[in-house]
Amino acid sequence: MSGHDASGHLHVSAESKAPYDDETLERLHADAAEVVARYPQKRSALLPLLHLVQSVDGYVAGRGVSFCAEVLDLTEAEVSGVATFYTQYKRHPNGEFTVGVCTNTLCAVMGGDLIFDRVSEHLGIGHDETTEDGAITLERVECNAACDYAPVVMANWEFFDNQTPESTIALVDDLRAGKDVAPTRGAAKVCTFKQVSRVLAGFEDGRADEGVGAGPASLLGLKIANERGWVAPGASAPAGSAADGKDGSQ
Repeated sequence: MSGHDASGHLHVSAESKAPYDDETLERLHADAAEVVARYPQKRSALLPLLHLVQSVDGYVAGRGVSFCAEVLDLTEAEVSGVATFYTQYKRHPNGEFTVGVCTNTLCAVMGGDLIFDRVSEHLGIGHDETTEDGAITLERVECNAACDYAPVVMANWEFFDNQTPESTIALVDDLRAGKDVAPTRGAAKVCTFKQVSRVLAGFEDGRADEGVGAGPASLLGLKIANERGWVAPGASAPAGSAADGKDGSQ
């Protein structure tokens, strides 16, 4: 973590620039070729390739930037410009689990700020900082896109809904203890940051159909619309719905 401050600035270390060993480099080139083949212009593969090198190093290291630039015929400045723009790419060593606490308006009102403060105190770290054991990186997140379950916390982008300070502290403690942790929705357990980065690079892990994708709160509006026969103009009402408007709706 040397050279990293709370703002996330990077002073590239010699370790970050050290070449990949031959075996790792061979595997990276094979995976990169598969990714690049999906695009008519190879420079379009930059985003998944950044996830790919992140799945190896746990962050976008200097050597990862060099690898992407070489494979895609880009300059290192072009690669770095993209890597520093998106927050899912880490430019310093990241924890095994990224725990993101939503502190945007609704989650904040429902307790997100308190959750962040309590977990930050419990772990002894602030925003974008990592515990000494390398297990948890804590982040303030602008929106987890799950306002119907506020306050929401994500661990490696898996949902933990309707959280409290106590439940989130228990979550990070279980992750640090190496326990299998099941999110509220989605996959059966939270994978590591490197494993998730590989999935984001476009390599399936066979777990896409695990768990529930949308819970009752997300589907409530659809349920009410079906019950009352509400449809978009020009659309047909679902079979079995109150489409005749006998409930007073149109």
